[in-house]
Amino acid sequence: MTEFFKTEYNSPIGKLTLVSDGKSLTGLYIEGQKYFNCPKNANQKDDLTIFCNAKNWLNDYFKGKNPSVSLPLAPFGSEFGKEIWKILQKIPYGKTTTYGEIAEQIAKKRGLKKMSAQAVGGAVGHNPISIIIPCHRVLGKNGALTGYNGGIDKKITLLKLEGTLQ
Repeated sequence: MTEFFKTEYNSPIGKLTLVSDGKSLTGLYIEGQKYFNCPKNANQKDDLTIFCNAKNWLNDYFKGKNPSVSLPLAPFGSEFGKEIWKILQKIPYGKTTTYGEIAEQIAKKRGLKKMSAQAVGGAVGHNPISIIIPCHRVLGKNGALTGYNGGIDKKITLLKLEGTLQ
């Protein structure tokens, strides 16, 4: 059985809970977010290397920098979810995309005529590593600020921090 660890980080958008299997980051949850999957048996351990590196990444991010450090990530989820989260990781800092554009990418990759933007939205909404896997950079049709599992106000704050919104 995998042992999990957790720590907390106080950010400008509230308390964040970071979760790790000891090597990789497996979760980064915003306090009060809709889908909070921190394992109940996770032990508090603030000095793990992955946590120190993730906190440094977050420090830079919240100072308005584009962190260049690549962290080992191991999000738990379905194969479809993991496919979507890999696409999210390719959205550049300060840029956005739409659920529909991601659906088109998946459809093309799979040789399908189309893919449901709602299915993509479900996978984006269940992203277990908020901010670092930038689900906040995904917008609705015509750039609408829809859905964010941590709250739309936090999505707006993150997009403003990155210079995407005024």
